Amino acid sequence: MAKPIDSKKLDQVVAQAQRQAIERMSSYREQSLRLYPWVCARCGREFTRKNLHELTVHHKDHDHDNNPPDGSNWENLCLYCHDWEHQKYTEHIRGEGSSFGLTNNVTKSATYKPFSNLKELLDKKS
Repeated sequence: MAKPIDSKKLDQVVAQAQRQAIERMSSYREQSLRLYPWVCARCGREFTRKNLHELTVHHKDHDHDNNPPDGSNWENLCLYCHDWEHQKYTEHIRGEGSSFGLTNNVTKSATYKPFSNLKELLDKKS
């Protein structure tokens, strides 16, 4: 028989995980803002102290625990570009959007056959 869930202990574990995530995020975010200019690495939008909260730190390998001190796994992205990066990654993982965010020009083969009744047309004129 399964042991009942201790909701008090579960609440403590969740609260601790949330605290650790906030600490981890503030730590690498502060480092990234010191290392890199306050500019979105994708669209080039510039940020000031007034709107700096809209500049996020993106983990290039999508692993939030991979935080090398040199910042090689980070790039500063605006909210919009950050969302786009994660959307592309999600679609890639699911197998959707095989072009991974690139324009995919697939040309369809032609189905119209303009000369299919050419013989009939020639026979009529003769």
